[in-house]
Amino acid sequence: MDEERVAQLEKLGMVWSHFDVAWAEGLSAARGWAAEHGHLLAPLDAAYQGAQVGIWLKNARAAARKAQEIEQRRAEGLPVESSAGAMTRARREQLEEIDPSWCPVWPVTWQRCFHLVRQHLDTGQALPTVAGEVVRQGEDLGRWVTSVRLGWDQLTGVQQWMCEQVLGIEPATENDNSKPRTSQADK
Repeated sequence: MDEERVAQLEKLGMVWSHFDVAWAEGLSAARGWAAEHGHLLAPLDAAYQGAQVGIWLKNARAAARKAQEIEQRRAEGLPVESSAGAMTRARREQLEEIDPSWCPVWPVTWQRCFHLVRQHLDTGQALPTVAGEVVRQGEDLGRWVTSVRLGWDQLTGVQQWMCEQVLGIEPATENDNSKPRTSQADK
Protein backbone atom coordinates (compact mmCIF):
# COMPACT_ATOMS: atom_id res chain seq x y z
CA MET A 1 0.00 0.00 0.00
CA ASP A 2 1.43 3.38 -0.92
CA GLU A 3 2.06 6.17 1.61
CA GLU A 4 -0.74 8.37 0.28
CA ARG A 5 -3.30 5.61 0.82
CA VAL A 6 -1.97 4.96 4.34
CA ALA A 7 -2.27 8.68 5.12
CA GLN A 8 -5.86 8.74 3.82
CA LEU A 9 -6.81 5.72 5.93
CA GLU A 10 -5.18 7.18 9.03
CA LYS A 11 -7.06 10.43 8.48
CA LEU A 12 -10.28 8.40 8.51
CA GLY A 13 -9.28 6.79 11.82
CA MET A 14 -8.05 3.43 10.57
CA VAL A 15 -7.24 1.04 13.40
CA TRP A 16 -4.09 -0.81 12.43
CA SER A 17 -3.71 -2.75 15.65
CA HIS A 18 -6.44 -3.54 18.14
CA PHE A 19 -3.72 -4.43 20.65
CA ASP A 20 -2.22 -0.95 20.39
CA VAL A 21 -5.64 0.67 20.79
CA ALA A 22 -6.38 -1.45 23.86
CA TRP A 23 -3.00 -0.51 25.33
CA ALA A 24 -3.58 3.20 24.70
CA GLU A 25 -7.03 3.05 26.29
CA GLY A 26 -5.72 1.14 29.31
CA LEU A 27 -2.78 3.50 29.71
CA SER A 28 -5.10 6.49 29.56
CA ALA A 29 -7.32 5.01 32.27
CA ALA A 30 -4.26 4.16 34.38
CA ARG A 31 -3.05 7.77 34.08
CA GLY A 32 -6.44 9.03 35.19
CA TRP A 33 -6.61 6.66 38.13
CA ALA A 34 -3.08 7.58 39.22
CA ALA A 35 -3.88 11.30 38.96
CA GLU A 36 -6.80 10.78 41.36
CA HIS A 37 -5.03 8.46 43.82
CA GLY A 38 -1.40 9.57 43.70
CA HIS A 39 0.01 6.19 42.66
CA LEU A 40 -0.39 3.32 40.23
CA LEU A 41 -0.82 0.54 42.81
CA ALA A 42 -4.52 0.02 42.20
CA PRO A 43 -6.38 -2.86 43.85
CA LEU A 44 -7.87 -5.46 41.51
CA ASP A 45 -11.36 -3.95 41.69
CA ALA A 46 -10.19 -0.42 40.83
CA ALA A 47 -11.92 1.28 37.92
CA TYR A 48 -11.59 4.65 36.23
CA GLN A 49 -14.46 5.93 34.10
CA GLY A 50 -15.67 2.38 33.57
CA ALA A 51 -12.25 0.95 32.67
CA GLN A 52 -11.09 -1.92 34.89
CA VAL A 53 -7.72 -0.38 35.82
CA GLY A 54 -6.90 -2.91 38.55
CA ILE A 55 -7.22 -5.89 36.25
CA TRP A 56 -5.44 -4.06 33.42
CA LEU A 57 -2.50 -3.31 35.73
CA LYS A 58 -2.42 -6.90 37.02
CA ASN A 59 -2.08 -8.09 33.42
CA ALA A 60 0.53 -5.41 32.69
CA ARG A 61 2.56 -6.54 35.71
CA ALA A 62 2.40 -10.15 34.49
CA ALA A 63 3.66 -9.03 31.07
CA ALA A 64 6.45 -6.98 32.67
CA ARG A 65 7.53 -9.94 34.81
CA LYS A 66 7.54 -12.19 31.74
CA ALA A 67 9.79 -9.68 29.96
CA GLN A 68 12.14 -9.65 32.98
CA GLU A 69 12.28 -13.45 32.99
CA ILE A 70 13.15 -13.45 29.28
CA GLU A 71 15.89 -10.85 29.81
CA GLN A 72 17.28 -12.94 32.67
CA ARG A 73 17.30 -16.12 30.57
CA ARG A 74 19.07 -14.33 27.72
CA ALA A 75 21.63 -12.85 30.13
CA GLU A 76 22.33 -16.37 31.41
CA GLY A 77 22.68 -17.66 27.85
CA LEU A 78 19.59 -19.85 28.15
CA PRO A 79 17.13 -20.38 25.29
CA VAL A 80 13.89 -18.42 25.18
CA GLU A 81 10.97 -20.41 23.83
CA SER A 82 8.68 -17.48 23.15
CA SER A 83 8.40 -13.81 23.95
CA ALA A 84 4.63 -13.82 23.46
CA GLY A 85 2.90 -11.90 26.21
CA ALA A 86 6.03 -10.03 27.29
CA MET A 87 5.87 -6.28 27.73
CA THR A 88 8.01 -4.08 25.54
CA ARG A 89 10.53 -1.75 27.13
CA ALA A 90 8.66 1.26 25.70
CA ARG A 91 5.42 0.24 27.40
CA ARG A 92 7.19 -0.38 30.71
CA GLU A 93 8.73 3.09 30.46
CA GLN A 94 5.29 4.59 29.87
CA LEU A 95 4.06 3.07 33.14
CA GLU A 96 7.23 4.02 35.01
CA GLU A 97 6.70 7.65 33.96
CA ILE A 98 3.38 7.54 35.81
CA ASP A 99 4.70 5.71 38.90
CA PRO A 100 8.17 4.15 39.15
CA SER A 101 6.91 1.70 41.80
CA TRP A 102 4.00 0.36 39.70
CA CYS A 103 5.45 -3.17 39.47
CA PRO A 104 7.10 -4.15 42.76
CA VAL A 105 8.75 -7.53 43.28
CA TRP A 106 6.70 -8.01 46.47
CA PRO A 107 2.90 -7.89 46.74
CA VAL A 108 1.23 -4.78 45.33
CA THR A 109 -0.86 -4.47 48.50
CA TRP A 110 2.32 -4.11 50.57
CA GLN A 111 3.69 -1.43 48.25
CA ARG A 112 0.34 0.41 48.20
CA CYS A 113 0.23 0.51 52.02
CA PHE A 114 3.86 1.66 52.15
CA HIS A 115 3.03 4.47 49.74
CA LEU A 116 -0.10 5.48 51.67
CA VAL A 117 1.77 5.56 54.99
CA ARG A 118 4.48 7.70 53.36
CA GLN A 119 1.82 10.10 52.05
CA HIS A 120 0.26 10.22 55.53
CA LEU A 121 3.62 11.05 57.13
CA ASP A 122 4.36 13.66 54.45
CA THR A 123 1.32 15.63 55.65
CA GLY A 124 2.93 15.94 59.09
CA GLN A 125 0.81 13.25 60.74
CA ALA A 126 2.18 10.68 63.19
CA LEU A 127 2.92 7.09 62.22
CA PRO A 128 -0.33 5.15 62.64
CA THR A 129 0.18 2.22 65.00
CA VAL A 130 -3.34 1.23 66.02
CA ALA A 131 -5.70 -0.73 63.79
CA GLY A 132 -8.62 1.39 62.62
CA GLU A 133 -6.86 4.64 63.52
CA VAL A 134 -6.12 5.72 59.94
CA VAL A 135 -7.78 4.23 56.86
CA ARG A 136 -6.79 5.54 53.42
CA GLN A 137 -8.16 4.26 50.12
CA GLY A 138 -9.61 1.27 51.99
CA GLU A 139 -6.30 0.30 53.60
CA ASP A 140 -5.97 0.21 57.40
CA LEU A 141 -2.56 1.82 57.83
CA GLY A 142 -2.25 1.13 61.57
CA ARG A 143 -2.91 -2.55 60.99
CA TRP A 144 -0.33 -2.58 58.19
CA VAL A 145 2.33 -0.91 60.37
CA THR A 146 1.66 -3.45 63.13
CA SER A 147 1.87 -6.37 60.69
CA VAL A 148 5.16 -5.03 59.30
CA ARG A 149 6.65 -4.70 62.79
CA LEU A 150 5.49 -8.17 63.88
CA GLY A 151 6.43 -9.82 60.57
CA TRP A 152 9.78 -8.05 60.21
CA ASP A 153 11.76 -11.24 59.59
CA GLN A 154 9.54 -12.12 56.61
CA LEU A 155 10.40 -8.85 54.83
CA THR A 156 13.22 -8.60 52.31
CA GLY A 157 16.25 -6.52 53.22
CA VAL A 158 15.04 -3.80 50.86
CA GLN A 159 11.60 -3.71 52.48
CA GLN A 160 13.18 -3.50 55.93
CA TRP A 161 15.40 -0.64 54.79
CA MET A 162 12.42 1.19 53.25
CA CYS A 163 10.40 0.82 56.44
CA GLU A 164 13.23 1.97 58.71
CA GLN A 165 14.71 4.75 56.60
CA VAL A 166 11.64 6.15 54.87
CA LEU A 167 8.84 5.53 57.37
CA GLY A 168 10.70 5.21 60.66
CA ILE A 169 9.20 1.79 61.41
CA GLU A 170 11.29 -0.53 63.54
CA PRO A 171 10.85 -4.25 64.18
CA ALA A 172 8.71 -5.29 67.10
CA THR A 173 10.47 -5.95 70.38
CA GLU A 174 9.95 -9.09 72.42
CA ASN A 175 7.49 -7.15 74.58
CA ASP A 176 5.42 -6.31 71.48
CA ASN A 177 5.41 -9.94 70.38
CA SER A 178 4.39 -11.33 73.76
CA LYS A 179 1.12 -9.43 74.25
CA PRO A 180 -1.56 -11.91 75.32
CA ARG A 181 -4.41 -12.34 72.89
CA THR A 182 -7.78 -10.99 73.91
CA SER A 183 -10.69 -13.37 73.53
CA GLN A 184 -13.95 -12.27 71.91
CA ALA A 185 -15.65 -12.51 75.31
CA ASP A 186 -13.12 -10.10 76.85
CA LYS A 187 -13.57 -7.49 74.11
